[in-house]
Amino acid sequence: MRISRVLALGAAAALALSLSACATPSADSDAAGAASASETAGVVPDGTFPVTIEHVYGETTIQKQPERVATVAWSNQEVPLALGIVPVGMAKVTWGDDDGDGILPWVEDKLDELGGDTPVLFDETDGIDFEAVADTKPDVILASYSGLSQEEYDTLSKIAPVVAYPDVKWGTSIDDMIAMNSKAIGLSTSGEKLIDDLQAEADAALAAHSVLADKKLLFSYIDPSDLSQIGFYNAIDTRPGYLHDNLGLPFPAIVEESADSTEFYQAVSSEEADKFSDVDVFVVYGDESVIPVLQADPLLSKIPAIAEGRIATLGEATPLAASANPSPLSIGWGLDDYLAALAAPLAG
Repeated sequence: MRISRVLALGAAAALALSLSACATPSADSDAAGAASASETAGVVPDGTFPVTIEHVYGETTIQKQPERVATVAWSNQEVPLALGIVPVGMAKVTWGDDDGDGILPWVEDKLDELGGDTPVLFDETDGIDFEAVADTKPDVILASYSGLSQEEYDTLSKIAPVVAYPDVKWGTSIDDMIAMNSKAIGLSTSGEKLIDDLQAEADAALAAHSVLADKKLLFSYIDPSDLSQIGFYNAIDTRPGYLHDNLGLPFPAIVEESADSTEFYQAVSSEEADKFSDVDVFVVYGDESVIPVLQADPLLSKIPAIAEGRIATLGEATPLAASANPSPLSIGWGLDDYLAALAAPLAG
């Protein structure tokens, strides 16, 4: 079974959809030999141009300060917004949007704060809308967190310079996304400060939910209608990656074993339930009604965390569920609530 990127951001309904950029990740690494973003997006003073940013498809040089910034894929728009720049266009959100306007609530709050025209929303349901992107006449296109194919990159590059992902599709950490995107818009130093500020928020939030310290959380997808396999997100995925890299939580052994994988997701047979014995909390999309379903299964109930009800539910296509994929604006908006949801099964 191939799993979609929208599912990576969400729940069962997303199985019928594609990646947020409508591309399913492949097992091969597009990134062989590519340098990490931390190596290639070195901090330079704000306003420094030209700048060159290395990525999976080579390098992109931006000659002067962009005046019109467009973004594609998931959450790239939040970097310029967090730094005070309203993009001319960004991807329309179809998952986690609670009011149907195509904009997540934390992004909407920031747009209201900054004022100005609402960005054009690119409908990426069937792939990148190149014509719509071109119509915004961007000076740069930010896509450091994405799964752009070579063909998509080449097509976008005919419109404006493109900042693609550094090495692995959908594997860019929040810190690297900020570093790359902020450098492209002439705000590298400000981006570094944003990274530091967000880390301080993460530290404070974890301190407020200290029961999570040293706990092994597994981001999983288990289909209640098919309990024959246990799906989970690998170390390269930004959700477990954020918990590990920014909050300092250890990976469960089965996720640790995936550290070299270029896939963000994998599934194993429920016959191998013993591989999850060290998991302290299962994190699932959906509501609490899924818990007794998992506990009633003769194989899944062998997993201590499931048998003992240590299952954190994030809702189905809710803003809270969307915020589990950390981004520059979602952290301030809902990190405390998110960690509270993760900690709830450990209470008492």
